[in-house]
Amino acid sequence: MTTPSAGLIDVHHHAIPPVYRAALGDSVAIPGVDYPTWTPQASLEVMDRHGIAASVLSVTAPGVGFLEGDERIRLARAVNEFYAGLIAEHPSRFGAFAILPLPDVAAAKDELGYAIDELGLDGVGMLTSYGNRYLGDPEFEPLLAEIAERGLPLHVHPAAPPAKDLATFDLPPSLYDFTFETTRTVVSLLFNGVLERLPHLKLIVSHAGGTLPFLAKRLTYGPTIGKYLTERAPADVIASLRGLYYDIAMSANEYALPALTRLADPEKILFGSDFPFMPAEHTTETVAGFNAYPGWNDEQRTAIGWANSLKLFPRFASAGHSAT
Repeated sequence: MTTPSAGLIDVHHHAIPPVYRAALGDSVAIPGVDYPTWTPQASLEVMDRHGIAASVLSVTAPGVGFLEGDERIRLARAVNEFYAGLIAEHPSRFGAFAILPLPDVAAAKDELGYAIDELGLDGVGMLTSYGNRYLGDPEFEPLLAEIAERGLPLHVHPAAPPAKDLATFDLPPSLYDFTFETTRTVVSLLFNGVLERLPHLKLIVSHAGGTLPFLAKRLTYGPTIGKYLTERAPADVIASLRGLYYDIAMSANEYALPALTRLADPEKILFGSDFPFMPAEHTTETVAGFNAYPGWNDEQRTAIGWANSLKLFPRFASAGHSAT
């Protein structure tokens, strides 16, 4: 199979390793969501059909959080080793975000070292919350600090809201609540000062940032609404939000992209498909929306399609992917 010398890089592309599917068993992965089948070949076929040169794989919700203790640690290790084997077979086509056995931060730091230093994975994947804690919780900051110090991309994917008594109207959380979960975790990082303390954290948020583009200005009103937030509010909320990376999975349309483009520098926007949880037909729709959006010029479209990702994932450049 040949690799395109230039093509899209998909940073929001899910894998379902056999060991993960077996461990999940009959558990409900995401309430109300039809769980897809997946094989590496299915990904490659969709990628080839849509001009996607490379994809960075990740496991979506619930991560490994449905297990406890050593079982959680073992499954994270098995998934990361599966990724490494797949990358060895297809080094120019696949990368992977390491999965960590959170909320155990000590075990997560151990697995981070193994996944990056021994397996050579490309970054880290985390969920928006673990237990009842979002990523701005002080417990997670040492782990985030190590990820930032290592210069690793961190892809954050939403999970079902941790509040079990939350009314969902019998609708799957991924239909609309995932966008709010992304917003909640970023707001927790903002108002707990994490983003200011870790300015070099390469944080990628899913689905065009959830509702962040729409709420960006509103989030600057914290001290106006409650004076007690004066000390907690970031010095410049908009600048902090503009420092994040945003993938366009499920968002390459005329409603989401104008708001995202107004908030985010094109150098911070990345292509994403959400395959296979969104089927191949949706990848077709996403690629069409990416190509048709009139708010980007050709240089910006090149940056968003792959050049920005090459800076985050230089292995693809060394594997022959060109930004021109």
